[in-house]
Amino acid sequence: MANFYVDESIFNVFPDVVLGIIIARNINNSGERSEIMSALRQEEAKTVERFAGISVNEHPQIIPWRETYRKFGAKPKDYPSSVENLIKRVSKGYSLPHINLLVDIYNAISLRHIVPVGGEDLDKIEGDIQLVFASDHEAAIRLLGEPEDRAPKAGEVIYKDNVGAICRRWNWKEADRTKFTEATKNAVIVIEGLPPVFRIQIENILKELAALIVEYCGGNISTTIIDKDYREYEF
Repeated sequence: MANFYVDESIFNVFPDVVLGIIIARNINNSGERSEIMSALRQEEAKTVERFAGISVNEHPQIIPWRETYRKFGAKPKDYPSSVENLIKRVSKGYSLPHINLLVDIYNAISLRHIVPVGGEDLDKIEGDIQLVFASDHEAAIRLLGEPEDRAPKAGEVIYKDNVGAICRRWNWKEADRTKFTEATKNAVIVIEGLPPVFRIQIENILKELAALIVEYCGGNISTTIIDKDYREYEF
């Protein structure tokens, strides 16, 4: 058994954050499904329409993440949250490519609900998963698409396991080591909410995403909500 937990210091600074956690086991993440890509294209079109003439930076569900990033020392202009980056990319007319089933599904959900969603291959995780402030002694890790290993900066928010960071600057960019591939059989997926996205919205998104994973990837699913009153989940 392992644990997914959020360090108390995170809730001391960000007391309203809510995480929806999905543990998916024995899934089939291979191939491409036309239904998923069609849904993704529909969400892209809706996103373009929704943000026509509107600054992404000023959306009420984007502002809290920009403020959160500033609190732990990351400039949102240089390091946008995953959902901000996704929306800006789509708003500029770029279509999101097929990556694998899990990523395609959660990208559509992220666009639909304007919330950060990400995940890791559980078979590549060593020990517990933690959401913490980075220390001065974090191991250097390689992020997706980057040519070299770099250590997180002290004070930034990271997800990590016993080896090192698995996602830097909260949800900015994940490590190459634990990314989803078509060979992924066991996964953890995280939906993140800050007001005006509250627990009830995260609960509903969690159910929606879990149902889609079962429909298109199969497997066994367990879910939970993590907040300031329930900081740890054993899986």
